[in-house]
Amino acid sequence: MLAVLRHRTYRHLFTAQVIALVGTGLATVALGLLAYDLAGADAGSVLGTALGIKMVAYVVIAPAVGAVADRLPRRALMVAADLVRAGVAVFLPFVGEVWQVYVLVFLLQSASAVFTPTFQAVIPDVLPDERRYTRALSMSRLAYDLESLFSPALAAALLSVVTYDWLFTGTVLGFLASAALVVSAALPVRTARPKAPDGGRVARTGIPLFLAVPRLRALLALNLAVAAAGAMVTVNSVVYVRDVLGLSEGAVALALGAYGAGSMVVALVLPRVLDRVPDRAVMLPGALSLGVVFAGLGVVTEVSGGSWRLPALLVVWAAFGAACSAVLTPAGRLVRRSVPPGERTAAFAAQFSLSHGCWLLTYPLAGWLGAAAGLDWTVLALGSIASAAALLAVRLWPASPPMAHVHADLPVGHPHLVGARRVRAGWRHSHGRLADGLHAGT
Repeated sequence: MLAVLRHRTYRHLFTAQVIALVGTGLATVALGLLAYDLAGADAGSVLGTALGIKMVAYVVIAPAVGAVADRLPRRALMVAADLVRAGVAVFLPFVGEVWQVYVLVFLLQSASAVFTPTFQAVIPDVLPDERRYTRALSMSRLAYDLESLFSPALAAALLSVVTYDWLFTGTVLGFLASAALVVSAALPVRTARPKAPDGGRVARTGIPLFLAVPRLRALLALNLAVAAAGAMVTVNSVVYVRDVLGLSEGAVALALGAYGAGSMVVALVLPRVLDRVPDRAVMLPGALSLGVVFAGLGVVTEVSGGSWRLPALLVVWAAFGAACSAVLTPAGRLVRRSVPPGERTAAFAAQFSLSHGCWLLTYPLAGWLGAAAGLDWTVLALGSIASAAALLAVRLWPASPPMAHVHADLPVGHPHLVGARRVRAGWRHSHGRLADGLHAGT
């Protein structure tokens, strides 16, 4: 899988992503400490509000960016977003009021809502070969999981020698390094938007474009299933470890590490699996398995006593991570296959916005319901949402039988022709329906 890093442009972009993620992780730790300095015992409320603002920024800003991003230079867009994020991080150590934190968090996350979908839409152009692109998606999944483990450890090491204000300096340096790497990457020429019959540009943009494609509507349902499981882990890990199991704070990191480990194992395995089976055969079973995992969590929640409960919780959390990774890792392939190249940025922006909209629903539900009604009702509610969303995805995403066809105008060595057979009229092969600009007649 690491062979994909031999591609210079992708290597620079991937390194930019990793460095920016680490910077964001440092900022997350520092924000928690800053919130405690400003609000004391109410720091949790401040952070909860900041998290909500983050999700609102993602949901609102990403579609707006998707509508105009294809008319703007992609390199300039990503570099500008990194510079805005660096500028916001510069000001964070100097805030003295809670409302200032909220304003800066909104600006920071709005810039992220510009950078991330644009970055995601560039990678398919950088790596047109599907096998290499699949491995790039797995690398991105691993980067997110490793960041969730590495950044807190790095922050803890830094805090042993400096104050938390210096963590924001690390964030600034991370975003500046990301911008420099994007500048150094040779991005491919953008594919133009498809033209309408009258010669104008097709006007499909953003969320309407996304919802016009059946399997992307299914992806929205899959996002909801993943958000239900992920919110349970993110919000209630500390409750399970401290209140239900009565363990120390260190066990919280162990539980979150189990979730990350499950996700990483699947991300490592998936490239070889997806070389042989279609996305649907991986993503739908992954989502459907979430209901089974929630049932296992219900047993851990209801049965009291016994040394088996911590290992059982770790297994459940790892299973959640594995199932979510089975859905999230191939999602980029699904978006890439479902829209023409000229509409990818809009489609990735819609995916970014709608997926975070799902988190915006499940995060507060996991917290409020757990506090008001208890963990057993929370497991039942979120498990029901995950199961219903997975079943809806099955209904929305019918199996597409392979269609045999011939490509007469693709050159020898084109990435799409891997496995194709040479015939008199060109290259013949078969696969499910694609909307990638190469298959208008299929």
